[in-house]
Amino acid sequence: MQISTDDHPLPLSTCWLFWIAVPTGDQEGVMATLGLTRSRSVTFAEAAAVIEDDGHGGTDGLARVYVSPELDGWTLVIGPWCDPCDDETSDEMLRLCADLSSRYGQAQAYYYGEQGDGSAWLIAEEGAVVRRYCETGVPDEDALFTLGQPLPLERSRRGELGLSPIWDESTRGSEAEDEWKWCGHEMAPEIAVTLGISPRGLTPQTPVRGTGLLAHTGVSTEEGSWM
Repeated sequence: MQISTDDHPLPLSTCWLFWIAVPTGDQEGVMATLGLTRSRSVTFAEAAAVIEDDGHGGTDGLARVYVSPELDGWTLVIGPWCDPCDDETSDEMLRLCADLSSRYGQAQAYYYGEQGDGSAWLIAEEGAVVRRYCETGVPDEDALFTLGQPLPLERSRRGELGLSPIWDESTRGSEAEDEWKWCGHEMAPEIAVTLGISPRGLTPQTPVRGTGLLAHTGVSTEEGSWM
């Protein structure tokens, strides 16, 4: 496939998108905190192709991530490895986001399925996770990931639906919560923009400094062809 060398920022998304956002331009420091290694430079167009492939289950999906240049004061790390609510890696992602927030004040991890497959968000501040929440259509599993109190946007949106801004996980199966469930399915990108930046919202006008990188997460792949 011929990939354009145009390196202007552009929306970075796929059907199943996972990312970390950190309010810093310290790309090297973010990578060191996350334990990422063996990087090479890539354009935005190349990154978009990688994100599309990995988001659809490409062989190298957990082995690599895209680490953005500084984008309007933020660094994005994008790839399935960043999933904040995966059964096997959620504890590690919680720890890594807490570590990032100790160093940079904040760190956020997100999942968004644009085909109606749900949303998840993890928000860390000053070394502690203040919120983790999932709405992916699996009530019992989603409930296990809930930590902290609802974010202001969650409370506001529930108020618009006529629901209590604070709720108990035991209400997930109630009829009154159905509207919130479907609202929550779509919220990750909106929360990301409210708190900072979303890869889906990048444009050629987004301020950029530096060069994006592909980085290895330490997860092995059978083919070993991620580069």
